[in-house]
Amino acid sequence: MPINKTTLSADRQILHIDFDSYFASCEQQFNPKLRGKPVGVTAQNGRTCIIAASREAKKLEVKSPSRTWEAQKLIPYMVFVPAQFERYWKITRKFLNICKDYSPFVELFSLDEVFMDVTLTSHLYNGPYGISKIIRDRIKNEIGEYVTVSVGISYNKLLAKLGSGLNKPNGLTEITKNNVWDIYSKIKLTDLCGIGERIKKRLNGISIYTAIDLRNAPLEILLKEFKDVEGHFLKNLGMAHDDSEVIPYYFETETKSVGRNYCLPQNEYDKRLVLQNVYELCEEVTLKLRRLNKKARTAGIYLGGDKNIHGRKTAGSYFETGQELFNLCMVILKENNFYFGKNSYVRRIGIWVSGIENSANITLSLFEEDSRKNNLWKTVDKINDKFGDHTIRNAFLLYADKLTTVPNGYMADKYERTKLSSLNP
Repeated sequence: MPINKTTLSADRQILHIDFDSYFASCEQQFNPKLRGKPVGVTAQNGRTCIIAASREAKKLEVKSPSRTWEAQKLIPYMVFVPAQFERYWKITRKFLNICKDYSPFVELFSLDEVFMDVTLTSHLYNGPYGISKIIRDRIKNEIGEYVTVSVGISYNKLLAKLGSGLNKPNGLTEITKNNVWDIYSKIKLTDLCGIGERIKKRLNGISIYTAIDLRNAPLEILLKEFKDVEGHFLKNLGMAHDDSEVIPYYFETETKSVGRNYCLPQNEYDKRLVLQNVYELCEEVTLKLRRLNKKARTAGIYLGGDKNIHGRKTAGSYFETGQELFNLCMVILKENNFYFGKNSYVRRIGIWVSGIENSANITLSLFEEDSRKNNLWKTVDKINDKFGDHTIRNAFLLYADKLTTVPNGYMADKYERTKLSSLNP
């Protein structure tokens, strides 16, 4: 279904609907004994990271992600429950089926939030406010009264998403051309989607501290600090410009990156154990690549601890194995002068790849050794698919703990294989 070009004008009506404390609210909906209590949802493999906190916990300054011992220090009576991703995905499917009744343009942005372009349908339901009320009522009746959403309404996706976060929980905010700069004068830089703490620090370094500062900053200064693509992106954020389309969730979208994040159970001082976790994540990322029949050229790694390391490296050729990705990550760490001192530790690890291309579009190697390696990995994948992930693993990981394949965010690995197109619009 092609996007109607009239919906790309300034007269667009975009909704961003964001669940409030989603994982925790789902648990409280399923278990009434948890309602009204500070709840922390933890990862299924027993990690000490809280991946979601309930409204009650957030009011007492517990945020996600955080550590369970830190939360218990703030709230000794806090309740911890393991994440149930099957449960959350089931609710998300119900939610999508509700939204698609009011617009064919529903984009699943993450497990707990969607964009809707209601430009062509809002007049049938008393405008975007009318659609928001209907959807909220249906969520209450069909999913549960303890699961609520906050809604942002605006003329582009950037501002709609900003609006949904300004009046949580269970709030509704409209950003128009008449009030956009008043709102920009009150928000933090990190309220804008695309600006995290790392980007904020770099912006502060060039005397940009507020959203209005970003709007007024000369493009040349941004390009000097952030280069071409990122510099233009940040300038558009400052100018509240966003022409991106709402892509229906049942369309196949191009995979631009694949990644995996992991929070260690404790501050890890052992270099070998850290690198084993890095290698394991490299294996999982490249396994996803191969399942997508794709290869990548750029590797990225993040290590968070007593000091943070963040870098990327582009290889001379495409890769698809954990060993190749791990080797690139080691080059990045060496270039960043990463070392383990007496008091050095790592707590969080992130691995990702980009520069992705379909395997069928890449010229085959003429070397027999490369062909043997490809056949080897196909065999390993078949065995692991049949007997479970990690059945065959690299000897470097022989005595390492096996990581769960259930991530902390959008859709567990096995659900990634379930096409959203099965949810017929």
